[in-house]
Amino acid sequence: MFTNLPKLGEKLTQEQIDFMHVFTKSCRRTITETLKISQSGHPGGSLSNLDYLAVLYTFILSQTGEKIVISNGHISPGVYSVLAEMGYADKEKVINTFRKFGSMYEGHVTRFVDGIFYGTGPLGVGVSAASGFAMAAKLNGSNEKTFLTLGDGEMEEGQVYEALNFSAQNNLNNLIAFVDYNKVQLTASLKEVQNINVKKIFEAANWKVIEVDGHDFAAMWEALAEAYKEGTQPVAIIGSTIMGKGIEFMEPDGRNLISKWHGSPPKPEEADKVLASLVMTEQEKSDIEDFKKMIKWHPDKEVFPELLSDLKINTGTPILYKKEDVTDCRTAYGKALVDLAKLNKEILGLSADLKGSVMVKFVSEETPKQYIECGICEQQMVSLSGSLSLSNYIPFCSTFGAFMTSRAKDQARVNDINHCNVKMVATHCGLSVGEDGPTHQAIDDMGSFMGFYETMIIEPADPNHTDRIIRYIASHFGNFYVRMGRHKLPTITKENGEILFDENYKYEYGKCELLKEGKDITLACLGAITSEALKAYENLKTTHPEISIELIIVSSPKQFDDTLLNSIRKTKKVITVEDHNVYSGFGAQLSRKLLTENFDIDKFEILGTTHYELSGTPAALYKDAGIDSTGIETACLKLSQP
Repeated sequence: MFTNLPKLGEKLTQEQIDFMHVFTKSCRRTITETLKISQSGHPGGSLSNLDYLAVLYTFILSQTGEKIVISNGHISPGVYSVLAEMGYADKEKVINTFRKFGSMYEGHVTRFVDGIFYGTGPLGVGVSAASGFAMAAKLNGSNEKTFLTLGDGEMEEGQVYEALNFSAQNNLNNLIAFVDYNKVQLTASLKEVQNINVKKIFEAANWKVIEVDGHDFAAMWEALAEAYKEGTQPVAIIGSTIMGKGIEFMEPDGRNLISKWHGSPPKPEEADKVLASLVMTEQEKSDIEDFKKMIKWHPDKEVFPELLSDLKINTGTPILYKKEDVTDCRTAYGKALVDLAKLNKEILGLSADLKGSVMVKFVSEETPKQYIECGICEQQMVSLSGSLSLSNYIPFCSTFGAFMTSRAKDQARVNDINHCNVKMVATHCGLSVGEDGPTHQAIDDMGSFMGFYETMIIEPADPNHTDRIIRYIASHFGNFYVRMGRHKLPTITKENGEILFDENYKYEYGKCELLKEGKDITLACLGAITSEALKAYENLKTTHPEISIELIIVSSPKQFDDTLLNSIRKTKKVITVEDHNVYSGFGAQLSRKLLTENFDIDKFEILGTTHYELSGTPAALYKDAGIDSTGIETACLKLSQP
C-alpha cells in the first residue's frame, strides 16, 4: 500500500522509492505495448528519460500542475505512458492508437493531449518555449516553476544557445531543465557526431548545473530540492542515463553508446518477451490506484479559439495621420503598439536588438515592464512569443522581414501548429530597404509563411492603415504576419480629398478598398506599393483618358473580398503589383483563386520582382523591377491593347 508523497527537502523513504519502481515498471510496460502495436516510434530516449519524468510528475506536478515542456518531443511514448499512469490520458487509446491516423497521440508530443502545454518536434524549439512560460510566470508575479526536458544531442542546435543565454540574462530562476545525458543521438554516439561539453555549455550561459544519476530516484529528488532553492539562476539538472534503460535487450546497446534504439521499435516477438517480464501484480496495481487518490491537479481541456475570434482588448482611439503628413508605417506601428500597451497589460513588445529600427522603442521607453529584449536571437524571440501567447499574453515580436521569415520560419511554423496567438510585425520588407542590398531586401517573406494554415498575412498601404491593422490584430485571435517597408509614405486620400483610412475606418481581415473607380482594367496593388500605383493612375488619367482604370488596395495576399473580385468580374483584365517576388506573393495567390473558381479573365499580369536586386535607392530598385509608377503605366498601356 502506498501511503504518502514526499516533501521537497526531505529524503525519499524506501516506500517512496519502491513506488517509483512500480510506477516506472508499469510505464515501461505501456511503452512496450504501444510500440509493439505501432511499430513506429522512439523507445531509446523514452526509456532513458522515464525515471526523471516519473519523479517529477508523481511527486511535484501531480500536486501543482506547473508547466513542463518536452523539448525532445520524440520521447512521446514515455510521456504518454506517464500521463496514462497518472490518469491524465486513456491508456488503452495510447497503446492502440499511437501514431495512427485520427489519433491525438501523435508521434511527437502535441497540445491535443491534456497535460501537454506546447507541442514540439523540431529540436531546440521547446527550450525557447519553456523560457516563455517561465517569463510569463515572472510577469505574473507567480512563484511557479517551469520544467523542461531536452536531449543532449539537441544541444547542438543553435536555438538552444539563444534560449539558454536569454534565460540567464532575464534571471529565470524559476526554470528547471533536465538534460537526458544518455550520450547517444540518432546516428551515433554524442562523441562521434558532435563532441560537445554539455556541462560547460550551461555554465558558459550562466546556469546553475547539478549533475546526477538519471536513474537514481533519491538523487534526482535531492537535485530537484536543490534546484528549488536557487535564487538567481536557471538550473540545469544533467542526468546521466542509459538509452533503452530497463529493457533487457536494449540496455546493453545503450551502455555501449550504440544508437540502434533511438527510433527503432522492438519487433512483436521482442516486445512479447519484455511484457512477459513486466507483469504487474495486484499489489502493484493497487499501489498505483492509491497514488491516484492523492493527485490534486488535473489538466484542463485545451481550448483552441476560433481564428479571428474577438479578444477582450481595449483598442483605444486610432491615431489620425493628416493629409500633409508623410511618415513610415513602422513609426505608425510603434505608436499604435505603445497606445495598446498602455491600455492593456497583456500586450507585450519584443525585438531582436532592433527596437529603434522596428519602432518597438516606444514600448521600451514608455511601458518598459511590457518590453522584452531578445538580443540577436530571432528564433528564440518567435518561440518565446508562442508560449507567452499561451500564457494569456499578446506578444508583438518584431525584426526585419528577411530574418523573421527565414531564420525563424520553423519557429513560426511550430507556433502555427500549436494554435498560438503571436503578432509578428516585420519592417524593412521589399526593395524599399534599398541600399542594404539583397540580403536584407525581403522579397520572399510572404511566400515563406503562405502555407501556414493558422497565420494571417497583411501589408498596410499607409500609416493610417497601419494603425487600424495593428489595433485589429491585437483584438483578434490568431498568428499574424504584418509586413511593411522602411520608407516614408504619403497619406492616402479619396477622390474628394478626404482621408481614406480615417478615424471611422474599421479594418477586417482580407478587406480590400476601392480607391479609384473604372471599367477597363483592375489595378490591384498590395500595401505600400499603392503610392506608386496612384501616381501611375493620375498620369494615365492625363495622358490616356480613354483608359478607365479601377484601382483597388489589397491588404492580404491570402484573402480577398468582393470589392476586388467584383471588379475583376467587371473588367476581365487584371494587373497585380507588389513589392515582393512574383512567384509566391499576392499575384500568384490571386491567379490561383481566379483559376480554381473559374473566373472569366481576358488578361492577367503580375508585377513584382523577378530576380535579386543590388544596393540602390528604393526609387532606382523599383524602376529596375518595373514596379514604379512608370513600370505600372507601361503595364496598363500594354494590357489596354486589344
